[in-house]
Amino acid sequence: MDTQNFTDIGRIEAVRQLFEGTAYAPFASGSFEAKGPVRSAARVFIEGPDFNLVYFPLKHLGYKCVTAVTGELYAALARPRLLSVTLGISAKLDFAQIRTLWEGVVSAAKEHGYESLSLELIPSPNGLTISLSATGDTIRLTAARRPAPKSKDLLCVSGPLGAAYLGMRVLERGADTFAKTGQQPDLSKHKLLVGAFLKPEISPRTVPRLEEEEIYPSAGYLVSRGLADAVLRLVRDTGLGAKVYADKIPFEGNSFALGRELDIDPVSAAMNGGDDYRLLFTVPILSLEKFRREFQTFDIIGHLALPEVGAVLVTPDGVELPMKAQGWPEEE
Repeated sequence: MDTQNFTDIGRIEAVRQLFEGTAYAPFASGSFEAKGPVRSAARVFIEGPDFNLVYFPLKHLGYKCVTAVTGELYAALARPRLLSVTLGISAKLDFAQIRTLWEGVVSAAKEHGYESLSLELIPSPNGLTISLSATGDTIRLTAARRPAPKSKDLLCVSGPLGAAYLGMRVLERGADTFAKTGQQPDLSKHKLLVGAFLKPEISPRTVPRLEEEEIYPSAGYLVSRGLADAVLRLVRDTGLGAKVYADKIPFEGNSFALGRELDIDPVSAAMNGGDDYRLLFTVPILSLEKFRREFQTFDIIGHLALPEVGAVLVTPDGVELPMKAQGWPEEE
């Protein structure tokens, strides 16, 4: 059946077959009993701007999309409960390819503990589109104990930054080389960076462990469009300032060597690149010792400050540079 097109199978039968053996019901109601405040997140991924099927494995793509939307729930200290996916499918993709994509979605949904998973299939004239909506809830005690953000709260990030952008540039360079020469590029020496782009991972234990250790971040964000974007949102939402120290930003081991090779500053990649999917928490300074001990994969990269400070990147020699997030170019 996998060799057939969707026109041969039909939408309802295609959905039924995609759910076979997944442990999820294909047409579930999608309701749950909330244990506290309900949180939701939504993301849309479009072929071209967000991913290139020339080099992006479909299973990794499905996994990554779920990771992205789930990270928004974790940033709000919410536990995932419901996940809804809509696939806009172009005629160039057959059922076998969508099954592979769906395997990645299901794998990530199970890893993050979603109780219900739903799927809608629609035709698309312009390539593959993946739309996801996730819902979760925060335990009432956790929500009640979260303090208000204060100056000197620590900025803590869950892993290296800029790696995904550098990995994407390696893959784009390899695709160009293949188009020109027909030779497959050797990506082995950049495996970690490429992996950071193709299959980012977030630990599903982060929120439960914070609760177990009674550490309550005052704010949380998913770093998905660069660190500068996340910090600027933090400053906007809290009304406080923030300082990030360039020499405290974590990087993958060979980021600087590749940066020289590609003529890209890894610090710029961390600040303005995308797709890292790291959690950025502000942690009260009184929880510093316990947080350092129990969350060793996190790095402390700065702190909140008084409002007049704004959002600044502090260079190793002490110069404070105002942060700017990448956005739409201004029309002339």
